[in-house]
Amino acid sequence: MIDPDLAGRTALVTGSAKGVGRELLLALADCGASVAVHYNTSADAASEVADRAREHGVDVTTVQADVTDPDAVDDLFSAVENDLGSVDVLVNNVGAFAPIHWEEIDFETWNRVLETNLNGTYLCSKRALDGMRAAEWGRIVNVGYASADRLLVSPQNFPYFVAKAGVLMFTRMLAADTQDEGITVNAVSPYVVENSDVFPDSLPRGRSASFEDMCQAMLFFLEDDSDYLSGQNVAVDGGWRPERV
Repeated sequence: MIDPDLAGRTALVTGSAKGVGRELLLALADCGASVAVHYNTSADAASEVADRAREHGVDVTTVQADVTDPDAVDDLFSAVENDLGSVDVLVNNVGAFAPIHWEEIDFETWNRVLETNLNGTYLCSKRALDGMRAAEWGRIVNVGYASADRLLVSPQNFPYFVAKAGVLMFTRMLAADTQDEGITVNAVSPYVVENSDVFPDSLPRGRSASFEDMCQAMLFFLEDDSDYLSGQNVAVDGGWRPERV
């Protein structure tokens, strides 16, 4: 596993009470970063993750917020800054998923998928930039989707595909806009992860991506020597390259 030295850094992973976000956060703690466990409704799970993170001997806090609400995002970062200091590493992991036909998705769910995946990434990244600019160092890693760079879509889960394509566009834009400020902005884009809600009949290399595969890709971008890599997207998909989804 790639092992960047993150001692003295503060990391925030959105949606880190469960699933991929939890594993990404624990990997950051293992690299020595002080970590903020973010949740919206899963307070008990967030507390359990915080306890596991403390086993790595790092400072830990838990923070609650709806990342689609600008005021809540501002309060979220203020709480992290008060407890741990300015955020050096931001992983935008939150993103609702609705694997049903687009005509059957209710409007509230449609908006929730778009807002959590795209608006949440935008709001948290924007709020993190002041501290990163002041430090002249920052790492933002966004979670995309493996076919989003090809603009492939399906009637199933359509708003998710749209939102993740937007996340990759935002990643490239923000990388260009911060290129002279010591900040990198990249994306890791899984196909199917071990905790995914839906599994296809066949998988590349005979398996889904493990949590370790996701952590490996994220940590690659956090190395000090990765400072020239920005605006990039690593597909964590085992070589999957579909013509349709």
